[in-house]
Amino acid sequence: MRIELEKRPRDSRFYSIASPVLALVLTGLAGAVMFYFLGKDPVEALRVFFIDPLLDPWSLDQIALKAGPLILMGVGLSIAYRSNNWNIGAEGQYTVGAILGSMLPIMLPDYQNWTVLPLMLIMGTIGGMAYAAIPAFLKSRMNTNEILTSLMLVYISQLFLDWLVRGIWRDPGGMNFPVSRDFSPSAVLQPVMSGYSVHWEFVFAILVAVAAWFMMRYTLKGFEVTVLGESERAGRFAGFSSRRMIWFAMLLSGGLAGLAGISEVSGSIGHLQPAISPGYGFTAIIVAFLGRLNPLGAILSGLVLALTYVSGEAAQLSLGVSDKVTRVFQGMLLFFVLSCDTLIRYRIRLVWSSLSSKVQGGA
Repeated sequence: MRIELEKRPRDSRFYSIASPVLALVLTGLAGAVMFYFLGKDPVEALRVFFIDPLLDPWSLDQIALKAGPLILMGVGLSIAYRSNNWNIGAEGQYTVGAILGSMLPIMLPDYQNWTVLPLMLIMGTIGGMAYAAIPAFLKSRMNTNEILTSLMLVYISQLFLDWLVRGIWRDPGGMNFPVSRDFSPSAVLQPVMSGYSVHWEFVFAILVAVAAWFMMRYTLKGFEVTVLGESERAGRFAGFSSRRMIWFAMLLSGGLAGLAGISEVSGSIGHLQPAISPGYGFTAIIVAFLGRLNPLGAILSGLVLALTYVSGEAAQLSLGVSDKVTRVFQGMLLFFVLSCDTLIRYRIRLVWSSLSSKVQGGA
């Protein structure tokens, strides 16, 4: 006996929309079981994890702060995945964008005027695009799997960042800590409102999501993304180039990841250090799938995943659990989203191979 997946003749629109909600419910139930085995009250733990942060103004501010990079990268990855280009290296493009955008305030600290911050954002975006161009080139010219190349480049970028802040970019007045010099006030992304932590990266993310949704819904380029993602052969008949689409999808997703990187460093950290991300680039993959590969859906799913970061920090203090609980919740959420999507598109069929072989032999 073997198990086969048989494609359903038509996807159910209702279940397709309900899939993320079902995945969230299943994640909550699995989380309750996990907390039970950790010796915690499941109801109390889920309340601390999912409800309490929504009732606290400071936590809401932190959710919006952490949602900014997730939405930016989630939008880029949504479009890349819709075009059937699987960029898994947004974390590396985020890091390179942060490095390249930080060159101005680190190497030219006396250069301080209103042009510094726009130039940093532009350079960060270019850095992310340039790093994403490597797997794009390898796939378009050599048919190399972009999943592997983009993922391996993540670790190269992180080691390069570590080398910089422990070496040539280390702050001479930093008491030997592996950090760069602090950015000047003109190189810092300011909060949207005084008294809050959330800065203009969150506004950038919302505007980018709306613009990407408009492109996908009303422009020829959006139609090209959809057609080539559904069927490369049909796209070629329509006159679309899959090679150009590889470059477009990878550069767009990489550029948005680079913008997220320099915005996060400039707005939330204020200098470079060995760790500038709690894994935003990998979490953005969950954001894309939970948002149904829709740029507007990435806004809501980005807020949901940002909630897991904030609630994970609160759970460490109030419940005494490990910070790895956040990663477990995010992993379970991705697992249930992909599982629900698979069962929506396919039905499980049991095939009795021994019986079928006898029938074929008798015939």
